[in-house]
Amino acid sequence: MDIEIAMKAEKIALGFWKDMSIKNFLSFLLAAVISSLTLSMTAVADNTVANNGGLDSIRSSELNVEPPAESLKKIKESDTVLPRDFVQLPPMIPHDVRGYTVNKDVNSCLRCHGWKNASKWGATRISVTHYYDRDGKQLADMAPRRYFCQQCHVVQNDAKPLKKNTFEPVDSLK
Repeated sequence: MDIEIAMKAEKIALGFWKDMSIKNFLSFLLAAVISSLTLSMTAVADNTVANNGGLDSIRSSELNVEPPAESLKKIKESDTVLPRDFVQLPPMIPHDVRGYTVNKDVNSCLRCHGWKNASKWGATRISVTHYYDRDGKQLADMAPRRYFCQQCHVVQNDAKPLKKNTFEPVDSLK
């Protein structure tokens, strides 16, 4: 059945090209090229002007230029728990973690923040929520999806905001 359809389609296509004169073919080709160029130019214009979501870029250079790396920011070290702006915000890390190893074999954060050692080091224990899998089943060890700490927790540093922010936390967190 599929072979019959393909053969019919081939006959129609061959008949179309056979009946087309050179003049008609050139007109068809010219129209296709003009349409293609018009669409390309419109797409470029859209990307450079209107496709920014109404925001200015925070880049300091053009895309094809690699800017020099910024200097490392000063870490705001603290012995206290840093305030949060909304209830489900993961706590920020109040110390430097440069040189910490976190990979599939080792997690340096657990030396101090694991339940076994937290009181010994005076560190905050990792939340009990880190011991539940995605289906809500309690596990004997940390859930794999919670093992890589810095996918949620970030070091607080002394960097200036990239954009002005007028966000205000809810009254209960002030």
